[in-house]
Amino acid sequence: MREVDMLARDGGRAAVEGLRAADLRHYLHPFTDSRALAAEGGTRIITRAHGPYIWDAEGRKTLDAMAGLWCVNVGYGRQELAAAAHEQMLELPYYNSFFKTTTPPTVRLAERLAALTPEGLNHVFFADSGSEANDTIVRMVRHYWALEGQPERRVIISREYAYHGSTMVAASLSGSHMHSQGGLPLPDFDHIAPPYWYGRGRDMDPAAFGRSAAQALEAKILELGAGRVAAFIGEPIQGSGGMIIPPDTYWPEIQRICREYDILLIVDEVITGFGRTGRWFASEHYDLKADLMSLAKGLSSGYIPISAVMVGDRVAHTLIEKGGEFFHGFTYSGHPVACAVALENLRIIEAEDLVGNAAHTGIYLQGRLQELADHPLVGEVRGIGLLGAIELVQDKERGEFFSPQGEVGTRCRDHCFQNGLVMRAVRDTMIISPPLIFTPAHVDELMEKARLALDLTARDLARR
Repeated sequence: MREVDMLARDGGRAAVEGLRAADLRHYLHPFTDSRALAAEGGTRIITRAHGPYIWDAEGRKTLDAMAGLWCVNVGYGRQELAAAAHEQMLELPYYNSFFKTTTPPTVRLAERLAALTPEGLNHVFFADSGSEANDTIVRMVRHYWALEGQPERRVIISREYAYHGSTMVAASLSGSHMHSQGGLPLPDFDHIAPPYWYGRGRDMDPAAFGRSAAQALEAKILELGAGRVAAFIGEPIQGSGGMIIPPDTYWPEIQRICREYDILLIVDEVITGFGRTGRWFASEHYDLKADLMSLAKGLSSGYIPISAVMVGDRVAHTLIEKGGEFFHGFTYSGHPVACAVALENLRIIEAEDLVGNAAHTGIYLQGRLQELADHPLVGEVRGIGLLGAIELVQDKERGEFFSPQGEVGTRCRDHCFQNGLVMRAVRDTMIISPPLIFTPAHVDELMEKARLALDLTARDLARR
């Protein structure tokens, strides 16, 4: 009998509590305070999902406005993806891509991604997560410069509030919020300020601020020495950093600087890829010409782990013509089942025009979100496509942030959970990233529950 059916039977409460107890005894959750979790009585247990909704073990239905972790683009319960995995498992459940070997789904997916991604990204290296993809990129970048006779080019510049993963290398690429544990960052990773206009530049015109934020890259290159800098990495829109949407002047200046100092441009589309912003890739909004691009999440809609590094022609030519064997890879690189599921996922996105739906429904979402701008806790509302952020502030007129940051956002997030909505808190910014199947009716439900959570949070603060 399925676990979900067992939990629904008479006596299901005891089964649920048994699972919670076992969870506390054995499972160390990612990005979780285990002591706090135990003090709260244990974890939420999600048992099933369909469309944009999830259900927990007590039968509570919740609108998932985060698409899992930014990834369930086609929504939950897609039988086509289960069928693709089943069929591939029966035919060839696994074989590796090492030592001059491949499988048909691996080749077909590589070909599909080369056609789908922006021009010039014609080669693919497969991995299993965004973190692994960005680790791979660091290896490739440094190997590339060594092959080009410039091994001293090792430094990769990123930004504060960046999130590129949680492995040692990917966390080093990420902002300082990821550096308090494990002796991070590793050497030869450096950071500049983000293009966070509301938090860092409200005293400037947005266009001027965008240029100024980008010019911090040039200043950092000159500080470090141009001959030491290998690459700059950035998310087109900083998702886990608080939905930081750069002014339109930012990326053109970044690209100018990269060209002038001949450093590689790495674009992290792990969150923004595969339709999230109303285009296949957020790079299209900013006309980004990446040398390397990391992909994950929406590649399989989270149904199975897979990620990809798109490698531009400049880097690929050097790796192929000068590099010999590349001493890097994973047991599951190009896993045939993962590739088969990803291919079917991309077919669904295209056949149902979910990119177009993200653009169309995104217009409605952004309009409805602006209705929250009058709430006493809201300093700014921003978004693009099916991405949105609600910035909570202590003083609306002065735009003064809460101190310490994070407590009010966490309180609002908890009110969301308690009232049937998943919204994420980054510091005190409430983030949404719903499935691309969202409709205006789903947006209306989201808005009703989000306003309720904001009102309850304001009530709590007034009482305090």
